[in-house]
Amino acid sequence: MTTIHQEDFIQSITDALQYISYYHPVDYIQALGRAYTAEQSPAAKDAIAQILTNSRMCAEGKRPLCQDTGIVVAFVKVGMRVQWHAALNVEQMVNEGVRRAYLLAENKLRASMVSDPAGRRVNTQDNTPAVVHVSLVAGDKVEVSIAAKGAGSENKAKLAMLNPNDSIVDWVLEVVPQMGAGWCPPGMLGIGIGGSAEKAMLLAKESLMAPINMHELKQQGASNHIEVLRLEIFEKVNNLGIGAQGLGGLATVLDVKILDYATHAASLPVAIIPNCAATRHVHFVLDGSGVAVLEAPNLKDWPNVHWLPSTEAKRVNLDTVTKAETSTWQAGETLLLSGKILTGRDAAHKRIATMLAKGEQLPVDFTNKFIYYVGPVDAVRDEVVGPAGPTTATRMDDYTEMMLGTGLLGSIGKAERGDDALAVMAKHKSVYLMAVGGAAYLVSKAIKKSRVMAFEDLGMEAIYEFDVVDMPVTVAVSAIGQSVHKTGPALWKNKIAQQQVINIARH
Repeated sequence: MTTIHQEDFIQSITDALQYISYYHPVDYIQALGRAYTAEQSPAAKDAIAQILTNSRMCAEGKRPLCQDTGIVVAFVKVGMRVQWHAALNVEQMVNEGVRRAYLLAENKLRASMVSDPAGRRVNTQDNTPAVVHVSLVAGDKVEVSIAAKGAGSENKAKLAMLNPNDSIVDWVLEVVPQMGAGWCPPGMLGIGIGGSAEKAMLLAKESLMAPINMHELKQQGASNHIEVLRLEIFEKVNNLGIGAQGLGGLATVLDVKILDYATHAASLPVAIIPNCAATRHVHFVLDGSGVAVLEAPNLKDWPNVHWLPSTEAKRVNLDTVTKAETSTWQAGETLLLSGKILTGRDAAHKRIATMLAKGEQLPVDFTNKFIYYVGPVDAVRDEVVGPAGPTTATRMDDYTEMMLGTGLLGSIGKAERGDDALAVMAKHKSVYLMAVGGAAYLVSKAIKKSRVMAFEDLGMEAIYEFDVVDMPVTVAVSAIGQSVHKTGPALWKNKIAQQQVINIARH
């Protein structure tokens, strides 16, 4: 009989969450390195370089890989011969570990969890509660797989109750383009097949805890039908040409994970959940000997990639830029921004809408400004601001007409914009710029000053003013409404298809 002490379990959870906040799994980094080497799309290659550079910086500085430090998901397998020396239950212990991890002064993580989700949506301040799945298994140990899942990728989860004879591959190929780029590819696809609706979703989530081994699988070949399915989906999804950050390219997914379960003869539940560029998970085992030991990875295992701004990038002074100047920018063009930008995301936009509806004066003048969709991590030590990467811009689409009516020049975020928003931007001759999701710490280094301008009670969703120097962005939507998230993937899907025809002809 093994005895697991409450404090050992809680501290192990805390340590694990801090660990994954700044260390990518080495298998992910090496897979991304291979994708970088093979990538032929300049825009996608630059985005991957930013993610790899950001990863190294976070590992060295022990700061979060992404400003969205995630919803905590824990799979806890308790051996049936385990005895607990604890006053709290397993879920309570996990939550105490989360609380300590997210409030740790030297690397405070962003609290994103809100209670009363269909009502007031009040931030819980410590990122609790976690989503905890506990199962009893044979043995005398406690195994924990824990992840911090960002909302950008989690929001793209899909479930279908297919007919038994429907094609799983066809469904995946239909769904993945609908996900857009908000899940920050290249990453992983977790797929759950069978069971019931909730079981399929659980399988999809748990599959993402497994290490990336697609490179090895392609070398050795499939040994069962699940591996055959993984290889087929991997190849066909990458042939879509979506690419890093949805800019068009060769690498959309680095691996496809599948777990299956027996199901009813009349059913075929299939779930898909993507993992983003901020892939964060770790596995540890408690055997009663104390707190889990998590060894720091060796930075020599990181690819030798160090992103620097392109010499061809156009430098922009945000304090003097005009609509006449922004109208000349072309979709896909690289910019380096310097000057003042304002921030604001979901809660701030909602409050602005309420104020305008009441005829109230806004506390901030948006005239000739850019708004950055971001919810930064709190600063520590001598930082101006913590990791401050972009959030998914699509969520702000419904506010585009309203915000451009304030005199705003444009916006900065990640992922594509919807067709209605594109039409509004073209009407106002506004532009949308894209920062790389998954490069939050790198982006934060361009921010030299930060101050709260309005809605301080909203915390990370308040309106800030940032002074930036050489903040790297790509023109994702031009003033005529041309979107690189439409043109890029279409171009690369065609290029990949043409190359396949050439390869077939050669053989």
